[in-house]
Amino acid sequence: MKLKNIYKGGLALTLIAGLSACNDEFLEPDMLSSYDPTATFSTISGLESAMAQCDNQLRNVLIDGNWNHVSLSSNYMMSDIGLYAKTDMGDGFQDNFAEKLTPTSGMSSGGDGNAFQRFWDQGYYGVKYANTVLTYIDNVADLTDDQKNLYIGRAYFHRAYMYYHLVLQFGDIPLVTKIISKPKRDYKSTSKEAIFDMLVHDLEFAVQHVPSRTEFKELGKVNKEACQLLLAKCYLVTGEYAKAEALCDSLIETSGLALMQESFGSFVYGGTTNTWDVQRNVIWDLNRPENVCSSQNTEMIMPILNFSAENHVNYQIMRSHGVHWSNSVIKDPAGYSTPNKNFNGNDAFCVDSLDWVTCIGRGIGVFRTSPYYNKTLWYVNGVEDTEDLRHNREVGNWLEMEDIRYNNNFTTKDGVVTYSPFYGKNMQLYATEDYIDADGNTVVKKGDLLCSDTIRSWYPTPLYKYYIYQHNFYESRATQNQLNGAQNGEDNANMYLFRLAEAYLVRAEAKFYQGKDATSDVNEIRKRAKASQLYTSVNIGDILAERARELYLEEWRQSEMVRVSWCLAKSGKPDEWGNTYDINTWDKQSGSEIYAAGQVPTSGSYWYRRCIAYNIFNHGPITSNNHEWNYKVDKRNIFWPIPYSAISGNADAALRQNYGYDGYDENIQMYTDWKAAVEEE
Repeated sequence: MKLKNIYKGGLALTLIAGLSACNDEFLEPDMLSSYDPTATFSTISGLESAMAQCDNQLRNVLIDGNWNHVSLSSNYMMSDIGLYAKTDMGDGFQDNFAEKLTPTSGMSSGGDGNAFQRFWDQGYYGVKYANTVLTYIDNVADLTDDQKNLYIGRAYFHRAYMYYHLVLQFGDIPLVTKIISKPKRDYKSTSKEAIFDMLVHDLEFAVQHVPSRTEFKELGKVNKEACQLLLAKCYLVTGEYAKAEALCDSLIETSGLALMQESFGSFVYGGTTNTWDVQRNVIWDLNRPENVCSSQNTEMIMPILNFSAENHVNYQIMRSHGVHWSNSVIKDPAGYSTPNKNFNGNDAFCVDSLDWVTCIGRGIGVFRTSPYYNKTLWYVNGVEDTEDLRHNREVGNWLEMEDIRYNNNFTTKDGVVTYSPFYGKNMQLYATEDYIDADGNTVVKKGDLLCSDTIRSWYPTPLYKYYIYQHNFYESRATQNQLNGAQNGEDNANMYLFRLAEAYLVRAEAKFYQGKDATSDVNEIRKRAKASQLYTSVNIGDILAERARELYLEEWRQSEMVRVSWCLAKSGKPDEWGNTYDINTWDKQSGSEIYAAGQVPTSGSYWYRRCIAYNIFNHGPITSNNHEWNYKVDKRNIFWPIPYSAISGNADAALRQNYGYDGYDENIQMYTDWKAAVEEE
């Protein structure tokens, strides 16, 4: 059975028709299919097809195959560690979320923009696929109780994973738990608290009935340990901290899982010996897609599979996140530009020793890391920890712009090639002396800025997180000049859904909310990274910082920051500045005042304060690439707006809009008990 045909007809009209449609045409059945869901899902093979779609959706919600964009990036654009950086977007809204993110605009801006609307759509598609299993499983004959409970547990996990993020992105949203036979336009919102109560209920069932990874060895399918970790995170939200700690104890101490301490699996070399030489180390190996599913990997809890000719989505992370170093906006200290050139047999003036494309790719800087992630984050005990393998230039995991050497800096006149005197020397951001040409003209003055677009074209590369071996690039060097990431089924783009390192950090949070010392759990992660600096005590800021160091491009950063903001308000514990939060108001504030760099706002959620204190938001305009950028967020942006398409498509009942956005009305009724919502559904 081909997955692409399963959901034609009635099923495609369930949630998406009710919540995303904005015209009647969308509601018309697909008459190309005579599909009968009752018959299709009355067999084990039908259930397996639905489960396979659930498994695929874990990837599809994060990756859309776009040439320039990775959907996951939208969870970093309004956080403490990420930014939108594509400066040739002109007057796009991507910098100024405070003013331009509304229910009717700013939810999506095409191929190079954000994926807020996509997360709503794809998240609810994931809910639908899980609900398919739960709705039709009673129609399948000859299932034993254990088999039935296994399917239900796996489906509960998938639905919980989607709702976990939908709630932390969009707040109070419709709760949909079954497949219906006709369009429904009278959904009501359910409170985020009630939905998390349901997630706990469902995941407790899943933990009891889904086998462990050692028993259930089909990679990419839900196992008990994945259910335990997601449940532990939900327990943090519901305030059941001791239960969260106990689940993490089980994962860390009795599951057979262990942090990887030494190199393992395949060594996928990501450099050239004459340019950027990567030395094998455990952090490099741990982050190679080829090793995610290695039998030696004792840290992997559950992967997201993306490696086969039949089932592959392009993951061009090196292109979308890599610095636009080849842009001509970078000049050398003699005024020569540094265009994109690499040794591919056609470039007569570029030698292999300066082939930087092969090492770091040909990034275009659509998304970038923040100054906090690039520098401040790595200071522990007042010391920049350059021995930490996640920030280590000596082994090649981390690369600064100053490590790149100028290449292809030359002019030709009458067939004579004249090279810049800085050809082959390391890049520099500012000129250290005047440069006077042969005619006596001062071409560059001491102190001149040599990169006119420091947003897009001047930031470091955490190469160990970005690098993907792209087969057609390395095997066709005579014609290929762009190393972008995984582009076809030959390129391994497997990812982690969960690995054990996160369990240590979730346990650290659980201890913190209980008033216990969480230092040892954070330090275990640092020890594995061979960090020279260990904490003597930790606060919530330290735990969030370690999540950023360890789980960059694995966690959904915005979602996790919102979750921690909620947890602080519920627990009453202070943040790193001593602020406490009111559970009744933590998510109901608005405003986007301007602050001095590093200043901590006196109001707003923890998410908001971190964005302002640690990132460049709300510090005034920045001029780059001849354009003024106003990176701003509003306190209300802790949740994204409910899309207008969902509100207008739900014509027979009112959905609640989030605080601060047009259409917000606290008098609109919503369910505060998930069981009542399910009963009315």
